[in-house]
Amino acid sequence: MPFTNDAVVFGILMLSLGFVFYTESRDSGFWKKFYKIIPGLLMCYFIPAIFNSIGIISADESETYYIASRYLLPAALLLMTLSIDLKAIYNLGYKALIMFFTGTIGIIIGGPIAILILSAFYPELFGGAGPDAIWRGLSTLAGSWIGGGANQAAMLEIFQYNPQKYGAMVLVDIVVANIWMAMILFGIGRRDSINKWLKADTTAIEELKEKVSSFTKSTAKIPNLTDLMIVLSIAFGTVGISHFGAEQISNFLISNFDAIADKSSGLSSFGSKFFWMISIATFIGIGLSFTKIRNYEGAGASKIGSVFIYILVATIGMKMDLGSILDEPKLMLIGLIWMTIHAILLIIVAKIIRAPYFFLAVGSQANVGGAASAPIVASAFHPSLATVGVLLAVFGYVVGTYGAMICTYIMEYASNL
Repeated sequence: MPFTNDAVVFGILMLSLGFVFYTESRDSGFWKKFYKIIPGLLMCYFIPAIFNSIGIISADESETYYIASRYLLPAALLLMTLSIDLKAIYNLGYKALIMFFTGTIGIIIGGPIAILILSAFYPELFGGAGPDAIWRGLSTLAGSWIGGGANQAAMLEIFQYNPQKYGAMVLVDIVVANIWMAMILFGIGRRDSINKWLKADTTAIEELKEKVSSFTKSTAKIPNLTDLMIVLSIAFGTVGISHFGAEQISNFLISNFDAIADKSSGLSSFGSKFFWMISIATFIGIGLSFTKIRNYEGAGASKIGSVFIYILVATIGMKMDLGSILDEPKLMLIGLIWMTIHAILLIIVAKIIRAPYFFLAVGSQANVGGAASAPIVASAFHPSLATVGVLLAVFGYVVGTYGAMICTYIMEYASNL
């Protein structure tokens, strides 16, 4: 029986994070060699996945992910954008957008290609009709992997997949997306080698990191209790504002615009409270970066934000059940082929335009992982880069429903060939 008390679950997650950080700080011996191969961030993600898989904890019984994504994530985004330099973000150039749209196109074409490949071996898999047609279920994966939960719900509403079979699609979504995220985190530990192979120009990224690091050093001080309380008051005050604003905006739009209220509409994503919560927190952070409040970066604002992000990483990892990979083998195979095509296209385009691995990783997660995962991946490169992940993820919400609809119509055609 897994632990169901969230206080216990949270304690286990925190002990896991503490273990990783402690062992990663060792200067010699086994752990030094271990973390040269396996990045610490991946372990923060993987250990909770193991605990969930062997039944010590259960993501189905716990609210820790909800708490982390709704309370700690907006606080982290605020703290990580306090010292952002918008001009430096702009100077990152067009490659970030190219890689984002490459990721989107990879998902749009990946589904139909996966169907064409597997229909040659398992034609019976694609023989369903009406609400049981598998392409209808796969539409929900397209919605999730281009935008997020709101887009996924929109696809379920639009294409009317059998709700009794929907659970299998959710399983594929979680397992495949988490396997891909684990691979991306693994690659972050080898980003220098990958960038060298891509012949990537990382000048703009390094300049942004240097600017933020220099600003942090120039304002650095040993924070006292007052500093920490002010930092936390700004962070969680913003969380409150974000939730209040998201609820008001979402309710107003749903009440006054039929296209947004209609879950089968391409505009339904704008009714998502999560979408507005993330957007408001990010924009408040950007606004405060033009004020003296940005000096609280010197008191450790982004470090506190990083703590929140790592807690979110652990709760996301907890959603991964390694044992479930074989539960729906044929559906899982569709998802794995689909994600492989997405990855291959990203690698090819990154190689052609010499885009840094950062753009590949964040461009992918802004599609597949959404606003919860993209900032994690971006901040793994440097806390100052979290905003890039958020902005692209928000963009994913906007294009997600339309991209998923295009993908679904092509999958319907491929299923009937």
